[in-house]
Amino acid sequence: MRDAFPGENLRWQDVARALPQAVWLVDVASLRIVYANPAAQQLVGRSAAALVGRPVRELMPEPQDEIFWSRPLSEVAAGIHSHTSVLDVRTGQLIPVERTVRALEAGPSSGEGPGCPWLLVTLRDRREQEAGERELELLLAELRATLDCAADAILSCDLQGRVRAFNRRFAQLWELPERLLQGRDDAAVMAHLRAQVKVPGDYGARMAALLADPASEGCEVLQLRSGLTVEQRSVPQRVRGRTAGRIYVFRDITQHVHDQAGLRLAAQVFESSLDAIAIADAQGRIVRANPAAGQLTGLPRAALIGREVGGLLDLGEEQAGLRSEVEQAWAQQDFWAGEVSLCPDGGGPGVPVHLSWVVVRDGHGTIVQSIAFMRDLGPHRAAQRRIEELAFSDALTGLPNRLRLGDRVRAAIAGAAVGGEEFALLFLDLDRFKIVNDSLGHPFGDRVLKLVAQRLQGCLRQCDMLCRLGGDEFVVYLDGAGAGVAEAVAQRILEDMDRPFHLEGLGFSVQASIGIALYPHDACNLDDLIKHADAAMYRVKERGRGSYGFYQPRMNADLLERMKLEHAMRQALERGHMQVHYQPQVAMASGAIVGAEALLRWTDPQLGPVAPARFIPLAEESGYIVTLGAWVLAQAVAEAARLRAAGTPLVVSVNVSALEFRQAGFVGRIAGLLAQHALPARWLQLELTESVLLQDAEEMRQVLAALAELGIGLAIDDFGTGYSSLAYLRDLRIERLKIDKSFVDGLPQNEGSRAIVQAILSMGAALGIQVVAEGVETAQQRELLAALGCTHYQGFFCAPALPAPELQALAAGVGGKRGRGGEVSADATGPAT
Repeated sequence: MRDAFPGENLRWQDVARALPQAVWLVDVASLRIVYANPAAQQLVGRSAAALVGRPVRELMPEPQDEIFWSRPLSEVAAGIHSHTSVLDVRTGQLIPVERTVRALEAGPSSGEGPGCPWLLVTLRDRREQEAGERELELLLAELRATLDCAADAILSCDLQGRVRAFNRRFAQLWELPERLLQGRDDAAVMAHLRAQVKVPGDYGARMAALLADPASEGCEVLQLRSGLTVEQRSVPQRVRGRTAGRIYVFRDITQHVHDQAGLRLAAQVFESSLDAIAIADAQGRIVRANPAAGQLTGLPRAALIGREVGGLLDLGEEQAGLRSEVEQAWAQQDFWAGEVSLCPDGGGPGVPVHLSWVVVRDGHGTIVQSIAFMRDLGPHRAAQRRIEELAFSDALTGLPNRLRLGDRVRAAIAGAAVGGEEFALLFLDLDRFKIVNDSLGHPFGDRVLKLVAQRLQGCLRQCDMLCRLGGDEFVVYLDGAGAGVAEAVAQRILEDMDRPFHLEGLGFSVQASIGIALYPHDACNLDDLIKHADAAMYRVKERGRGSYGFYQPRMNADLLERMKLEHAMRQALERGHMQVHYQPQVAMASGAIVGAEALLRWTDPQLGPVAPARFIPLAEESGYIVTLGAWVLAQAVAEAARLRAAGTPLVVSVNVSALEFRQAGFVGRIAGLLAQHALPARWLQLELTESVLLQDAEEMRQVLAALAELGIGLAIDDFGTGYSSLAYLRDLRIERLKIDKSFVDGLPQNEGSRAIVQAILSMGAALGIQVVAEGVETAQQRELLAALGCTHYQGFFCAPALPAPELQALAAGVGGKRGRGGEVSADATGPAT
């Protein structure tokens, strides 16, 4: 080390002594201190004289300093600016400092050669700064912990909308994904916020408006896609009096909104409840009442405030007992319910109410409030009385119903068991009443039923009872009546019903059919008496209506047989018990088979062969004829197609009932069958009765025209047996008339039958319509028909109705021709139907 610091008298030493930082001048070669200013003495606790000559490493013991001072001189001379520590020799502790090392090159006045013989080391004491930084860091940590513990979500942004900070609740509330928590991406954070709002466009516009006006404040409610309802408040952040950014505070108000909605709903329910509600304090004085309470008590709501709930009740002598009962119920379950009467305002009878009285307790179990719910029972009890009346009365006519009749009959039976009395039951049904409803409407029909009920009531005694079962069915109970009295009353009813009815300027007649059952001769209970009287009435309708009849035991057997037959008929088709047979139709002149009529045959395993005359009317009455007719038609079209394919084509004719003819889609279904079997329409012919043509003439005309357009032939079956204006023969495209078997049976002896047949043949010839005679069974009948000009016939004289294979064999075996010279007697299948 040099003996003396060159240039001791230079002015820079004055400057160094005045500096607040510690300054050392270090010799580069020895790394020893050659100068220290007063601040350096104060920093390390030694005088300048004691510091001069001390190695730098001794005062800077940090490992990084050891590394720095051990480097080559060229690297040390390059200098350093860092934080490190120096040794306080007074305490032996390290003092944090900010250190700067710079090389000082010798100048021309130094007397030294070129180079860097000295290092200038400046040291700034950082103890206060580090203490301040630690305090600031602690403050920031506490602030961040406080923000993270806050119940509200907080977001801090600068004036450009860039994110400065946010707390943990913000990340949870907005469901920030991990990628946004780990990496800073302000645009992605804002985009995520917009995406989480149900209406992102509106939210983005409002955020942009806040960004454009930094000094503005805002508050709005957001609906998030997560289902949460969030309140957003935004305020400008001011630093030293100027706006430096914006703070957003988000609060989850989902439950609050739900609770508020519940409170509003509860208030609305309270105000609009039909039940009277009164809320009372701990002493039972009313503090609040809803409008229904005022209506029920007849007092203004204001007048109810302050009154005791118990004072509104009309308890009479039971007041003390009821209060005790209420208090006991409150002690057990905080609730009492029962029926009481309200004291009416101004006197008068009490108002019956159902009272539900609930108490509300505080946390110590003390009653603080009670709530009384009161429902007016007046309308309920009136409704109960009305229900009881309706339960035993017919709503339309006011007559007793079956329940009331049952009570009366049971009482009569109980009395008859003691006194041996008898009585009669009449079952009355109006004939063809459906026509009244269909033509004049059900309201008019209901008024007619009321008139009928009045007229029937006039035919009875005080001790009798007229009941309406429903529809146009009535039952009459005749007290103490035998067969003679019952017959006299039935005749009187029929005579009275014969008198014209007048309603709304319209005169009309109503006819009835009556069945009579006697107790105890016919049955010993109401159900059987009604059933037997109904059976007797049904037999009257079968025999022409408008009369009366007594029950006979055979009637039930007939009804049972009819029910069994209908059940068997409905099962026969799917079980294969029904077949379609075909009766040939023959040309008179040549004997050629030119067609065949499809006829349904039924052979039941238990019943044997069932005649069409027996089951066809039953099928028509029950509506099952639609199903049977559709099946027969499908079989006939298929058979006609097979005959044509075999080279022996025949026109197959099928009977169509009126009910089937009126089915929707009837023409379309036939067209579909023809297309399915590739059968030209001219090989199918439909046979209709005159009654079909006379029902809904215009509708029938349209259907027949559609069938004719398809090319299907139309024939009139049983011609001459029904009522007819014959106009349809002129207006409709009829190809064939069929003379009914009842006229052919009278040939050749019966002159009347002969005249009718001659008239039909002449009419057919005049109109150019082919005529076919049905049921030809003898040579005489055939010869006379041929002589009269009949061109075609069918019947046993040619052949009975044959199964399809036999028809095919017959057609193929004779080459389309067949003739007979003698009678063909009828076999077990009977005549064609």
